[in-house]
Amino acid sequence: MEKAILVTGGAGYIGSHTAKALSQAGYLPITFDNLVYGHEWAVRWGPLIEADLADPTTLQRVFRDYKVEGVIHFAAYAYVGESMAHPEKYFRNNVANTLNLLEAMQAAGVRNIVFSSTCATYGMPSEVPIPEDHRQHPINPYGESKLFIERVLYWHHLAHGLRYAALRYFNAAGADPDGEIGEDHDPETHLIPLAIETALGKRNCLDIFGTDYPTPDGTAIRDYIHVTDLATAHVRALEKLLAGDAGFSVNLGTGQGHSVKEVIETVRKIGESEVVVRESPRRPGDPPVLVAAPTRAARLLDWHPRYSDLSTIVKTAWSWHERRMQ
Repeated sequence: MEKAILVTGGAGYIGSHTAKALSQAGYLPITFDNLVYGHEWAVRWGPLIEADLADPTTLQRVFRDYKVEGVIHFAAYAYVGESMAHPEKYFRNNVANTLNLLEAMQAAGVRNIVFSSTCATYGMPSEVPIPEDHRQHPINPYGESKLFIERVLYWHHLAHGLRYAALRYFNAAGADPDGEIGEDHDPETHLIPLAIETALGKRNCLDIFGTDYPTPDGTAIRDYIHVTDLATAHVRALEKLLAGDAGFSVNLGTGQGHSVKEVIETVRKIGESEVVVRESPRRPGDPPVLVAAPTRAARLLDWHPRYSDLSTIVKTAWSWHERRMQ
């Protein structure tokens, strides 16, 4: 019988790819999503429970009815700019609702949770590549909310024997290589889909925020990780917890960065289309370089990205967006 795994936010971008990876690994993903940002069409490998983590009664029923053995927790608001304008929204949704989830887990006797964290917990890095023991000092409420949850998990581990994995990933990108699911945000804020939509004529131009960074071409550098590789890491982390391992945190990235201009040029080459750009000032708080030190994930999870070269990321994303326009 398949082990049931609750995937909060499983109708979203990374959550839906992880649900597919869970199904391929022999688990039954139970998607729990309020569909504020998720999509019903992305839930294809198990049942959808359309509900909110603010509803403890439904949470308790799902744990009971499906005999859930573990949780992968994606459900969160994740727009940095919005979090600066409305911090209360982020702490209520991301933090308070996670406490509801943990209470339901404890009541049901479920001890395993993989948490979708972020490199935003590090803030402005003092060293690059960024190791897991780097000081965590977020510079926005979104990152602060994620760090707070990491601390909550740590104390629940000590107090209640909770087994947790906090996965701090860098820039999720790309789409399912089989073309079944992909990225569809509203509003869209990620560079690669914005560049592709510009190349496909859905946008007039693409803003480049900052061309005067201390980098080789003056634009910011980021570590892009394919969403399918991220999904695999979540399954590996879950299996480590199910085998009895205690709490741990790992970066998910490639250890290699690409500049904004490099990404745009890759989109141009693969799509054989022009990407009209507009140079704009830097956004406050954007670090020049964010690149992961990924060795701990390789050691603990035996995790090695397969699809995360920039060309593959852009090719899979291009195919997805092009198909969506047809």
